[in-house]
Amino acid sequence: MSTGPERGAFVQFALSEGVLRFGSFVTKSGRTSPYFFNAGLFNSGASVGRLAQFYAQALVDSKLPFDMLFGPAYKGIPLATATAVALASHPAMHGQPIDFAYNRKEAKDHGEGGVLVGAPLKGRVVIIDDVITAGTSVRESVEMIRAAGAEPCAVLIAMDRMERAGAEGQLSPHSAVQEVQQRYGLPVVTIASLDDILALLKQNAEFAQYREAVLAYRMRYGIQ
Repeated sequence: MSTGPERGAFVQFALSEGVLRFGSFVTKSGRTSPYFFNAGLFNSGASVGRLAQFYAQALVDSKLPFDMLFGPAYKGIPLATATAVALASHPAMHGQPIDFAYNRKEAKDHGEGGVLVGAPLKGRVVIIDDVITAGTSVRESVEMIRAAGAEPCAVLIAMDRMERAGAEGQLSPHSAVQEVQQRYGLPVVTIASLDDILALLKQNAEFAQYREAVLAYRMRYGIQ
């Protein structure tokens, strides 16, 4: 995967906000990782606004045709909302309004009811989330979008860890992102990836001390 100025700028931004950190971290899968990315730490109006600009630019740069956005609960909700705002003012959109929707975890039995909130799902829908791990939220989103008569057209995420799932000695042949691409036939657009993190570690002397550990982790768990 190629790196570029926008991708490198996002990695620097994630570092400055404490969203990307280096050290020793135990992940949900039980692995000890030399880096950690937690998009939930984009938690101010300014940082979320800047994050949304990165999402919007990545989607525009992908040149994929789309009609609206969908944010799976919970992290996808503010991401889809903020990205719709950023797209509405993006020069490439020419003032075109961008609708968005999201789901509830629990169905509502009063008012409008149901699990979907926002604009009616229609046309080509981009699913927006922070990362893809097990792919559960993508599967649920695809099912909801298709059930509503619309068509999922892409998944847009902040960071691709380029990491294989599974226990030691039984690692899956593909990363979570690759699994989604193959299972659903959907392109996955990423703002940045592990390649971009490694590019930063190579170029920035301040963080060079972590490069060998990240390279070793990728050699053990990553796709090549």
